[in-house]
Amino acid sequence: MTHPILITEQLAIGYAPRRGSRRIVAANLNLRLHRGEMVCLLGPNGAGKSTLLRTLTGMQPPLAGRIWLDGRDLHTFSARELARRLSVVLTERVETGPLTAYALVALGRHPYTSWHGQLTVRDEEVVRWAITAVQATHLAARPLHELSDGERQRIMIARALAQEPIVMALDEPTAFLDLPRRVEVMQLLRRLAQETQRAIIVSTHDLDLALHIADMLWLLTSNGGFYAGAPEDLVISGALATTFAHEGIVFDQQRGQFRIDRPAQRQATLTGNGIIRYWTAQALERAGWRVVAGGETELHIVITGDDHQPSWDIYRDGVKKQQTRSLYATIQWLRQQYQEEHQHERHA
Repeated sequence: MTHPILITEQLAIGYAPRRGSRRIVAANLNLRLHRGEMVCLLGPNGAGKSTLLRTLTGMQPPLAGRIWLDGRDLHTFSARELARRLSVVLTERVETGPLTAYALVALGRHPYTSWHGQLTVRDEEVVRWAITAVQATHLAARPLHELSDGERQRIMIARALAQEPIVMALDEPTAFLDLPRRVEVMQLLRRLAQETQRAIIVSTHDLDLALHIADMLWLLTSNGGFYAGAPEDLVISGALATTFAHEGIVFDQQRGQFRIDRPAQRQATLTGNGIIRYWTAQALERAGWRVVAGGETELHIVITGDDHQPSWDIYRDGVKKQQTRSLYATIQWLRQQYQEEHQHERHA
């Protein structure tokens, strides 16, 4: 592996107000970031993700320790020197007035232009390259206020790319996007890291996407702890499950996702295969039945038909009671039957 381009040594992050005592959010952070690597920074609300990102980008001083960027102490760079090595995309929407997408990307050349901001032929080439790299050439001439949130985010990434940094840091770049656009942006960032050999740090709440896309996770805990490793490493170790533990929510290590913990009141067996069986089990568990893999249970459901026109045969104590044509109808029938029995028991 290549030498890391960003290193921290015993880094402590937090706040040192002029009045009052310092508040350390996390300490003893020894981080390594390599070229071509996409790191997702995760943690519960208030764990310090934005604080760490601001500290790593020089926007906030560390409380202790040092940060090395490209072999040099971060805090020895001038603002112009730092902007040539590191770019930042923040969550907040910036008021851009009548600017076109091209004009905003061109602002990314500010570390290279003179005081009057005149672009050279080289600057124009880089701007066009950055817009092409994020697949936004069709947006270049459009005013920013006409762009959707997803399109606007692509342009913001292009602006950061136009700085030609070795490290790009993004704070919640998918915060205002729907699921398809979130996937697009995260895949774009992963591709840019690999193709341009830049290191990219992304602070995000999109745990599911981070697990599938990131090369490495940096995980901050609510009590100042820190874990680093491949997504699979943090799943296997239990770090993710422990960090995000919350009453009523559990982390499914096998599926790599969080799910609502619904206490099962009854058990059922299920006969069937493929995608229909998977979603039938999901529906039953949501409704309070735990699907078990064998043995005798009062309720047994057999999936018949095919993937295009499935049906569900419902058996109780070995006797077929009903056939349904949708999972909604299946769950409604079960609820009605058990509610009626429960009412009879209460009045007996």
